[in-house]
Amino acid sequence: MRKIVSRHLTEGVSAEQLLAWGERFEFCALLNSNTGIIPNQDAYHRFDLLMACGELECFTTSDDPFALLKKVHTEKKDWLITLFSYDLKNKIEKLSSENYDGLNNPEFLIVRPRYLVSIEGDEISFHFDESEKEINPQSMLNDILHSELRPKQEDSYSIRSRVERADYITAVNHIKDHIQRGDIYEMNYCQEFFSEQATIDPIYSYLRLNSLSPMPFSVFLKHGKSYLLSASPERYLAGRGHKLISQPIKGTARRGKSEEEDSEIKNRLQHDPKEQSENVMIVDLVRNDLSRTAARGSVRVEELFGIRTYTQLHQMVSTIVSEKGDGFHPADVIRTSFPMGSMTGAPKIRAMEIIEENEKTKRGWYSGSVGYMMPSGDFDLNVIIRSMLYNSENGYLSYMAGSAITIGSKA
Repeated sequence: MRKIVSRHLTEGVSAEQLLAWGERFEFCALLNSNTGIIPNQDAYHRFDLLMACGELECFTTSDDPFALLKKVHTEKKDWLITLFSYDLKNKIEKLSSENYDGLNNPEFLIVRPRYLVSIEGDEISFHFDESEKEINPQSMLNDILHSELRPKQEDSYSIRSRVERADYITAVNHIKDHIQRGDIYEMNYCQEFFSEQATIDPIYSYLRLNSLSPMPFSVFLKHGKSYLLSASPERYLAGRGHKLISQPIKGTARRGKSEEEDSEIKNRLQHDPKEQSENVMIVDLVRNDLSRTAARGSVRVEELFGIRTYTQLHQMVSTIVSEKGDGFHPADVIRTSFPMGSMTGAPKIRAMEIIEENEKTKRGWYSGSVGYMMPSGDFDLNVIIRSMLYNSENGYLSYMAGSAITIGSKA
């Protein structure tokens, strides 16, 4: 069981302070909603900042990670930080992932954190295991408030593309052939950009990324020598009581240079037939996924073709909700909807087979998901996109970029 001690904040606690405090641990994860920077947080926003450090337990191997998640949560009734790689699809369906992998990250993480700190508005809460008798929340708060980042380490890297331009065009046309034949309707095709023998300072790189592109599902995660630095705008799946929420993104447009141009671009995105067709296909896929665990008649589209505006981009976001049926644990809902349709295509299984045939890199953590699960069973999971992945042991730095391919796409 966790004991919760809350304090009113007379001064703000920043992401920088939390990262400076948390860097000493082999595991730490900062989930950053960028509240105050992003206007109009959505209705399901919960925590401004959530920091988890250290490990009471950490699970990285299992034949059935979703059954393990269910078992750990049911038995411990504790906070869990979870990371699921895209390649867990192979444990759900008869699929495989044989492409190149320079990162060698574990397929999943299920962590019971030793220390967990949450911030909502001007209140900070410390959630610590009752076995931790020596913890003094006020001392911990003082430690966080007085934590300073160490000096920045020098970066050294040279980014290359794993896919040549001609190969990219060939792959897109091959995918469109599958669409023409009716094998799939849409597919998310990804390519990798990478550097070998790279040196970066993960914390400073994350803070720079978050400064340039503050997003509501931003993450810094450190697991030993493996790092995830994410500026994700997308919620994969959340649970609030019995209500389940999925918010796939399909449709992206740049910001305008003036208010008038910005408004015009936003309007054009919302009414673009290609963007709408991509979005509605994934909405239908998500509706189908959620129906597998939903109370009868409870799946509905709460918002179709909504537009969210961020510092650099406009995004088309739809919101699909359902009520969880009796007898289903949140882990069951994750299993039956994973991986998220916005990063696969439709129909999902055939799209994932064609992804494996055409991509050159094993996706790993990219287009997987990271988030939290509370003792109550409420949870929130992002989509790992707009992210850098770094292995400080072998110096491999990677980021991937995806394109939604439809019959109307031009390579």
